[in-house]
Amino acid sequence: MSLLRTLLFFTSIFWCTASFFAQETPISVSDSISFKEKYGVRVGVDLSKPLRTLLDEDYSGFELLGDYRILKHYFIAAELGNEQFDYNETNLEAFTKGSYIKVGANYNAYDNWIGMSNEIFVGLRYGFSTFSQELQSYTIYTDTPFFDPTVVSDPVNYDGLTASWIELQLGIKAELFNNLYLSVHVQLKRRVSNDSPENFDNLFIPGFGKTYDGSEFGAGYGYSLSYLIPIFNKTEKQKNFAKD
Repeated sequence: MSLLRTLLFFTSIFWCTASFFAQETPISVSDSISFKEKYGVRVGVDLSKPLRTLLDEDYSGFELLGDYRILKHYFIAAELGNEQFDYNETNLEAFTKGSYIKVGANYNAYDNWIGMSNEIFVGLRYGFSTFSQELQSYTIYTDTPFFDPTVVSDPVNYDGLTASWIELQLGIKAELFNNLYLSVHVQLKRRVSNDSPENFDNLFIPGFGKTYDGSEFGAGYGYSLSYLIPIFNKTEKQKNFAKD
């Protein structure tokens, strides 16, 4: 399943990159030209989470996302989602479920030609999650060879847990058709706060992902499909590139 998810991710990168560069070169003009650029609200869904839900029996998740262009290269952005995860290891079983929100901004480092609306973006997010965990079973080992390990199967619930983190995003966003966009990005995360259950730890945080002993960092990826709802046009000026 992990190999299939990786294949789907890199296939999305290929199509996004192909769409990014498959734009017609603008007609040459001797000097600068005025043109209209669209400003509005773009809303969409992260496709990686429904696909992972289908492929991974231990996971369920869904995420809505959106952004709003405030300046030529700047967007305010947000993601809102819900995740559930079954942690099944040899000596430990736990279940986590909860919701999260991420808010921040994107900067588009790509200068589009006239008629193009693509992005090579870097984004910064502040993420906040509320969730619960259920410790379903765990094994207590003993150094005495005469006794088998003790398995405790009395579930314990931990409610009202919270966590927050800072997230850096790097990605590509390409306009497939008029106002329809495909985006692929990677995430680097660093936990800021974390409510750990008594005598236990958070094994999975919705929106952040799996946690690892001795590390506050995490990573992830996503690929999304979104639609731009134009609100107004803004006049911009740009020099054209002359054709040979």
